[in-house]
Amino acid sequence: MQTMSQNHTPDTASVFQLKGSMLAITVLELARNDLEALDRQLAAKVAQAPNFFSNTPLVLALDKLPAGEGAIDLPGLMRICRHHGLRTLAIRANRIEDIAAAIAIDLPVLPPSGARERPLEPEPEVRKPEPAPTPPPVVEPEVRPTRIITSPVRGGQQIYAQGGDLVVTTSVSPGAELLADGNIHVYGAMRGRALAGIKGNTKARIFCQQMTAEMVSIAGQYKVCEDLRRDPLWGTGVQISLSGDVLNITRL
Repeated sequence: MQTMSQNHTPDTASVFQLKGSMLAITVLELARNDLEALDRQLAAKVAQAPNFFSNTPLVLALDKLPAGEGAIDLPGLMRICRHHGLRTLAIRANRIEDIAAAIAIDLPVLPPSGARERPLEPEPEVRKPEPAPTPPPVVEPEVRPTRIITSPVRGGQQIYAQGGDLVVTTSVSPGAELLADGNIHVYGAMRGRALAGIKGNTKARIFCQQMTAEMVSIAGQYKVCEDLRRDPLWGTGVQISLSGDVLNITRL
């Protein structure tokens, strides 16, 4: 079982920060819209520690970018991260242009971070009691239909089932990525990466008819190929579930 949690404190000229998230997925927080500088700094990090990034699940945090800077080249940013071994799962943003760019390429958008507001201290003088606030209405999570893919998923493709399950009836090639808020079902050979419950659904599962994956992940907990190959069920039909922070692999 492996988890990823990396911290890096940049100097004042740094373009980004790396922070460990609650779901053991690395967060790359951009301070400036300067992709060339980011590329150089990531290259320097990899040169210092070649294994620092190795297919690391990543959330791009764009909510700290100054409002006056123009829209970021999101596909270009993802290419730079991918070149250095960072695999983008979602962005965290509050600027309209960044959210629109993510929606255009079917990339999940997470809400911006920030501390909770605290209530104001009461005035020292006696005041009339205020009425109790009306509790906010309970918003039911949006459940979307299962997304079904009937053609082979080739290397470099990324398929995301937002708000539901993902079903692939054919094979998944190395370098391909399957992402779902719910479960993932693969009825052919699974050779790429499968990430289920990516918004924190710990009850999500992964089902494979032939498990030869590069990586599997549920709610941020993941195993890579080196771990999976040592499992006696490698290459067979399995289901993968999460118990605490441990991925369990059992026979179908």
